[in-house]
Amino acid sequence: MKAVVVMYDSLNRRHLPPYGCDWTHAPNFARLAERAVTFDNSYVCSMPCMPARRDYLTGRPNFLHRSWGPLEPFDDSFPALLRRAGVSSHMITDHYHYFEAGGATYHTEFDTWQFFRGHEGDPWMGQVGPVERPTEVVGRAGAMGAFERQDWVNRGFLGSEELQPQSLTFAAGLDFIERNSDQDQWLLHLETFDPHEPFYSQQHYKDLYPHDYQGAHFDWPSYGFVKETPEEVEHCRLEYAAVLSMCDAKLGLVLDTFDRLNLWDDTMLIVWTDHGFMLGEHGMWAKCWQPFYQEIAHTPFFVWDPRCRAAGEHRQALVQPSLDLAPTLLEFFGLAPTERMLGHDLAQTVADDSAVREAGIFGLHGGHVNVTDGQHVYMRAPVEADAPLYNYTLMPCDMRTRWAPERFAQATLAEPFSFTRDCPTLRTPAGGAWSKAWEWGTLLYDVVMDPGQQAPLSDDVVEAVMVAHLRREMAACDAPTESYARFGLAPGDSE
Repeated sequence: MKAVVVMYDSLNRRHLPPYGCDWTHAPNFARLAERAVTFDNSYVCSMPCMPARRDYLTGRPNFLHRSWGPLEPFDDSFPALLRRAGVSSHMITDHYHYFEAGGATYHTEFDTWQFFRGHEGDPWMGQVGPVERPTEVVGRAGAMGAFERQDWVNRGFLGSEELQPQSLTFAAGLDFIERNSDQDQWLLHLETFDPHEPFYSQQHYKDLYPHDYQGAHFDWPSYGFVKETPEEVEHCRLEYAAVLSMCDAKLGLVLDTFDRLNLWDDTMLIVWTDHGFMLGEHGMWAKCWQPFYQEIAHTPFFVWDPRCRAAGEHRQALVQPSLDLAPTLLEFFGLAPTERMLGHDLAQTVADDSAVREAGIFGLHGGHVNVTDGQHVYMRAPVEADAPLYNYTLMPCDMRTRWAPERFAQATLAEPFSFTRDCPTLRTPAGGAWSKAWEWGTLLYDVVMDPGQQAPLSDDVVEAVMVAHLRREMAACDAPTESYARFGLAPGDSE
């Protein structure tokens, strides 16, 4: 048996034809839906990039115990478990966060790996002199701090589609599949940073979305409320759509290869994303700083399983790919998940829509703690700005850097959690959060009746049910004791 996992970053469900979008050019996503099962109730777990990838490798949530960071010494990772059983795993990616301090132990879990550079502010090409860019720029690309400057430097070396990191990543993926198609017992993790911002693409993809725009350059929204004109907002959405169409074209090459080599007989194909992205909905851009509305939390997810061969069908079961893929892939290769993995094998769900969970928990370290049952989404806010918040880790890093020495001034050793294999962890004050969730307050939505989340509910009965789901899921994760107080949920409450 073989498996190919195609992963995107910031892929919006509502922009894909299989989920009802009729204006984006994405015929290969429609083609994928004809060959696979499409999940209608797929949700994120930990946010954003590397927290989601820790979930993916370990099959359990990251966000309740720590923020961004490397894999921990006590983590079970499914690629390492596959290796011990004689299954080879290969990673091909252009996602540069794997190669910063806060992601440094992920790629080495795979047997072999390839990396293609140049996205966003990846510190790739060195240039000391002036950097070319348009005269008028709206959004983050116009900020011209060191990070934004590096993005403009990188763009200068990506002038054709063949040079784009996504193109190089998928070309390498196709090469791997071609060379190994007659072999058995391997997994390919094929991942692109696209369509993550900035929304940089070649003109022929932009031409798929003709519109009369004469304004400033705008393909990189800032993380905040929309301040741009309606014309600028629409233009930026179309810039996103252009990158999405490039993602679709590369996906088509994978599907072509499956067809030509008849891989459908013995190769699992999984296509998923870590989270979505807000493109002006609710008057907001981006992710992480606001409540996790459906545009962020409700994700696209597709699976072809050659064992059951279900295709062209939709599934309604509530799933969380970042948690469920580790046990699913392990079971596919005949291995059992470890007792520390909280995700579920989706084989039967793919086959016949069998349920695997009553509710799913998701969130960002320091933000709302959220739970959904597929109909309702409940966003529980911290009770106040200074509610207790700690990191529990043996790998103290931020996104791009190691922690400064002063971060350890109040560090203590915490008792082991149920999943840390008797290892104590370093307990340190978090020092702030990306999201000021306490300012938004607690929110409850019926996302079936109100998919745009325009009308928060005030329903004590429904809230009590969702709180019970939330407390059960927090207990299953062995959430830190103080996190209950943070959200006004003392352990043992019967709210």
